[in-house]
Amino acid sequence: MSTVPVVAGTVMVYLSTVFAIRDHQKTREPQKLNTLFQIHNFLLSAGSGLLLVLMLEEILPIMWKHGVFYAICGEGAWTERLEFYYLINYYFKYWELVDTVFLALKKKPLTFLHVFHHAATAVLCYTQLDGKTSVSWVVITLNLAVHVLMYYYYFATAGGKKIWWKKYITTMQITQFVIDIVVVYFATYSHFAYMHNLPTVGDCAGDVPAALYGCALLTFYLVLFIDFYRRTYNAKPKGAAKNGVANGKPIANGNGASH
Repeated sequence: MSTVPVVAGTVMVYLSTVFAIRDHQKTREPQKLNTLFQIHNFLLSAGSGLLLVLMLEEILPIMWKHGVFYAICGEGAWTERLEFYYLINYYFKYWELVDTVFLALKKKPLTFLHVFHHAATAVLCYTQLDGKTSVSWVVITLNLAVHVLMYYYYFATAGGKKIWWKKYITTMQITQFVIDIVVVYFATYSHFAYMHNLPTVGDCAGDVPAALYGCALLTFYLVLFIDFYRRTYNAKPKGAAKNGVANGKPIANGNGASH
């Protein structure tokens, strides 16, 4: 697995690379890269779907045998197989940094939400792996489910297909963060309540700094995505759908023509 210097170095390389590409492209024509873009999105959609199925195959029997609380909080719910799947998901986050490279090469705006989300999520996955937070699977499986649809959307629209449900991807992302926050705050409360003899079902396994970072970051994500939704979908339509962007409106964390 990575170390803190590796994670920090990768994030710095990511940021310097995408902004260097953006500056380099200022006096040049946008690059199409349509075939590479489709391959990238198809593989991420399919890979997310496969990893989701594999994780559910491991999680559901644990939940069935020991109950929901144990599956979320039990130290034994952190299995070797799940840890391997978490590691694969962590590596996916580095692959997803290529999303921003496509945006820069296409001369699309590099929004704060997009760049911050990609960089911070890689750090988040590292901290949860290192801290062995047993609740991790909840956040990861929800994220994988959204990514199956989001990356399929970009694959399909890059091929010319028109999809009407783009707006609901952002709705799903917001719903994902709401569920994440409820479960992660519950798990974090359970640990502190157990340690201080307060009312709780039981202890929740995982490193405290990792859990607190997860709580803070997911809360910030929710604020950012709600603000994006309000500014984007509550505004008046500016035009017809073009290049997979209905009414010229982007997906909050997408990688297509909208950015």
